[in-house]
Amino acid sequence: MLASLLKFQILRLNLAQDKFSKIGFILAVAGSAVGLGNAWKFPYLVGQNGGSAFVLLYLFMTFFIGLAIFFGEIAIGKLSESDPVNAFKKLAPKRKEAWKFAGFTMIGAIIIASFYTVIIGWILKYAVMVITELPKDVEASEKIFGSFYANDAASQIFYFTIVFFLCIFIVSKGIKSGIERVNVWMMPSLLILLIIMLSYSFTMDGFVQSAKFLLVPDFSKLGVSSILTALGLAFFTLSLGVGVIIVYSASLPDNTNLVSSSIIIVVINVVMGILMGLVIFTFVFEFGATPSQGVGLVFISLPTLFAKLGTLGHVLAFAFFSALLFAGITSAISMLEPFTHYLIREFGFSRKKALALIGAFIYCMGILCILSSIEGVKENLVFFGKSFFDCLDFLSSNIIMPIGGITVSIFVGFVIKKDALYILFGPYMSRAVFEIWYFMIRFVAPISIVIITINALRG
Repeated sequence: MLASLLKFQILRLNLAQDKFSKIGFILAVAGSAVGLGNAWKFPYLVGQNGGSAFVLLYLFMTFFIGLAIFFGEIAIGKLSESDPVNAFKKLAPKRKEAWKFAGFTMIGAIIIASFYTVIIGWILKYAVMVITELPKDVEASEKIFGSFYANDAASQIFYFTIVFFLCIFIVSKGIKSGIERVNVWMMPSLLILLIIMLSYSFTMDGFVQSAKFLLVPDFSKLGVSSILTALGLAFFTLSLGVGVIIVYSASLPDNTNLVSSSIIIVVINVVMGILMGLVIFTFVFEFGATPSQGVGLVFISLPTLFAKLGTLGHVLAFAFFSALLFAGITSAISMLEPFTHYLIREFGFSRKKALALIGAFIYCMGILCILSSIEGVKENLVFFGKSFFDCLDFLSSNIIMPIGGITVSIFVGFVIKKDALYILFGPYMSRAVFEIWYFMIRFVAPISIVIITINALRG
């Protein structure tokens, strides 16, 4: 008994010492926010909703609603210095411990990691493939991806397994030696790769069209749907609602400027999205392709465009998919940490034991996601008219994350004492700014999330 108690206390002490540095926190959260969506979703939405007019709208929604919830999650994490479940439990008044169940929205992060690592596996396959092979036309490209996606379960499982164990290994090293170290290396590398590709894009005629497509405002394209789209993008690109920000903030140094750090994170996220968009659409317009959204653009259209550049195309294609790989991994590892943190604190698990349990769940779910696209098997993995893969995506994005955001807003706005919040944020913002944020977190943010959720469910 004494030995077990001693082991438990040592684990808690190690957690207390395993904290982010200031730059490590910024890059880790930015790494979580800058994901695969920046490669196609952000550029596409900007281009289809009025260019920089949508960027301005997105920034407005991010700073006035997304950041309100972001600060709320930082408050919960910093004040509790605990995992999501125990954070709510610790900060809730006595006889209201039912709030701890709000922390279990972190299961959404595990669900996201299950299918996200599958997609990163696709990217790894293409990063390897484009070194020697680039399809010459769209028909050939569609055949390659279609065969891989619908018939080649073995290759998908192989690349998924590599990505899975890489992410598990990184998180097993802890906050300081694992997550922070990888982000400190990968995020600057991602930026360098994008700058190199952007520099080459300057020499192409398609760059002017790309810049116009993304940056020239066209307010006539903005409508009610654009407002809802910008609101949803701001919420989901900040990794809100699944405990990531809470658990990262729990490992934040005491002397960190919470406001400036948060603003830097948002700026990094937006800049990365614009840079990726400029690079992607330069190639799209240079060779007369049609801008499209999602998988078709990245895995079918772009490889054929790189092929038109000969040997240089192989180099640029490898750089592009490497950049996507870095962006995906930094996001995936952030999704593993909340539940890992919970198992260590609540049950005294070692980090490796916690990851073994979580990893078993993620690996099984990931295999099912792969099989849900394979001919002859996928018919048995359809639920409510959706593939198993799409079910996980819908459950996490349209249900769990919004619920998480709403509970954070209500908890911070109506349960945590206002004075405690001002003591936390007061050194970094004026009283007037604090009052504006407090109003946003109590009323505007939760109502906005309800609107986003209703809109998503109708869609």
